[in-house]
Amino acid sequence: MSLAERLIPNEAPPAALPRRRQLLFGASFGAAGWAMLILTLLGVYLAARSGNRALWLDGKTLQLTQPNVQLATLIMSSFTIQWAVYSIARDDRGHAYLALGITAMLGLAFLNQTWFLYSQTGIRLDADKEGAVFYALTGAHLAMVGCGVIFVALMSIRALGGSFSSRYPDGLSAAALFWHVTVALYTPIWLAVYIMK
Repeated sequence: MSLAERLIPNEAPPAALPRRRQLLFGASFGAAGWAMLILTLLGVYLAARSGNRALWLDGKTLQLTQPNVQLATLIMSSFTIQWAVYSIARDDRGHAYLALGITAMLGLAFLNQTWFLYSQTGIRLDADKEGAVFYALTGAHLAMVGCGVIFVALMSIRALGGSFSSRYPDGLSAAALFWHVTVALYTPIWLAVYIMK
């Protein structure tokens, strides 16, 4: 045995440490923060409505068609973002890009539908009792959807650059997690604001 073999043992290199999932943890903490904000605003909305039940939405109409279409749009986008995660986990880049594009388009459609709904409600921020809490709650969710669209767009650019594959799908999984929380948070808003009125 040579001197070099005695000084440097012929051992296998240490196993690689598992990859930390910083992006997934960050997305989960961000989604939890948004969820706390929106659920708090929902509680404030319900408390304000119970205190002014006789005058709530006096002379205003909230049509059900638009919120129902918004809910359906978000549910469809939840399926498409999961399709993107499924596709990238199988290295099917074509379908992943298609699913990410459809998800972003559905998110933009939701933003457009919300803006149209605001123009149709007739609720004024400065003059109506329900104006401040209505726009705070729905506007916070609108901002969360906007952040989700930006998150999906950024992860789409990274996916196009080759950053994600079946070995490392964390970015798209993080975007999907944030998106699913966004979709889930619209359901109590839809129920409390538009259905129960």
